Amino acid sequence: MQRFTDVDLSAWTTLGVPARARELLVLEEEADLARWRERREAAPMPELVLGGGSNVVFLEDFAGRVVRLATRGRELLAEDDAARLVRAAAGEPWDGFVRWCVAQGWGGLENLAAIPGSVGAVPVQNVGAYGLEVGERIAWVEGVERDTGLAWRLPAAECGFGYRTSRFKARESAFMVITAVTFRLPRNEPPRLDYPDLQRRFAGLGQDVSPAEVYAAVAEIRARKLPDPRVQGNVGSFFKNPVVSPEVAERLAAHHPELPRHALPDGRVKLAAGWMIERCGLKGVREGGAAVHERQALVLCNAGGAKGADFLALARRVRETVAERFGVRLEVEPVLVGCEGVVQPLA
Repeated sequence: MQRFTDVDLSAWTTLGVPARARELLVLEEEADLARWRERREAAPMPELVLGGGSNVVFLEDFAGRVVRLATRGRELLAEDDAARLVRAAAGEPWDGFVRWCVAQGWGGLENLAAIPGSVGAVPVQNVGAYGLEVGERIAWVEGVERDTGLAWRLPAAECGFGYRTSRFKARESAFMVITAVTFRLPRNEPPRLDYPDLQRRFAGLGQDVSPAEVYAAVAEIRARKLPDPRVQGNVGSFFKNPVVSPEVAERLAAHHPELPRHALPDGRVKLAAGWMIERCGLKGVREGGAAVHERQALVLCNAGGAKGADFLALARRVRETVAERFGVRLEVEPVLVGCEGVVQPLA
């Protein structure tokens, strides 16, 4: 276990905003979990568990301890004619894990290519992209209770997966620390090519497309549409696509017939937040060093020297403008962290 004091967190997140923490622990092996509990007892303070730092915004200095899970390991647990069970430690970089699976010829995760972050973080947000949500591929999630160290294991059905959410996001689940995730990768399922960009890319090829080809296509599309956080700090989509009732969707369609809409199995309708932000003329708009990306309106980026307060001000401006024009309140997707811990999403 590595321990740092009075540490600058800008290098530990993809947004790169300046913020300090009283202490940072980096857990690199399973035995470090016990050492962490010992440290907690010796020096109690507010705590935040951090994965790859790709979905968190520090609004100010954090008066506590940040715990970075950096455990590694991946293995094939079992396989049969229907599927493979593949387990990965929480600290494994997500895209590296996906690339490893694809290199073995194992399909199932390739639609989630080139997403920054760690394996342990993807169930929390139920990360999704290009027609697939990770919850569809999870067999179970393992972890420990923060205070007691007791191990737990939850099957996917008990993880509360929903659109960009899970039971792990709930405040009452803060004691649950994810240490590993096991995925069920189907062996005979055709490639997931429903997303429009993939339909266009593989038109005429039917289902004769390999996981490696889908991975490469998704990675190329993401690189074209989204800024690289290694070049320009960002946390990906800053807002969720709003889900509304059919009545609200019909009302909006009457006034904005070009608004992209997607019917969900439960009857509700998902709207395109990026389209609404763009129609409000907000691309390129700045608050301090934070800016709405000029190519992808869903992304707020660090245009240089941005502080957490800049992103808070810009997010509020975007939400208020969209609400005034469309009557829809956008929800913030990343975790917002204040002085003492996670703060409530914008009201």
